[in-house]
Amino acid sequence: MWKKLNGAILKRLRLRESWVIFFVLGIIMMNYPFIQIFNKPWRIFHIPQLYLYFQAGWAVSILVIYLFTKAIDLPDDDHDEGDRR
Repeated sequence: MWKKLNGAILKRLRLRESWVIFFVLGIIMMNYPFIQIFNKPWRIFHIPQLYLYFQAGWAVSILVIYLFTKAIDLPDDDHDEGDRR
């Protein structure tokens, strides 16, 4: 079951629209409204919120890039389906 789900997600990430959506989402998340939300004097485990926000965003972006590279390496399964006998 997990292998099917994993394959379906990776196939979906091969779409060009997915690349554009994640790029635009990354730009939006690193601009004024969101940075202002996390730029507060409160601390979580003695670490400023803005620092944690940037670190979490960096980790998520690395994960997304990893998934995109895995999706590129995925073989095409939909070639020559009309020639099957």
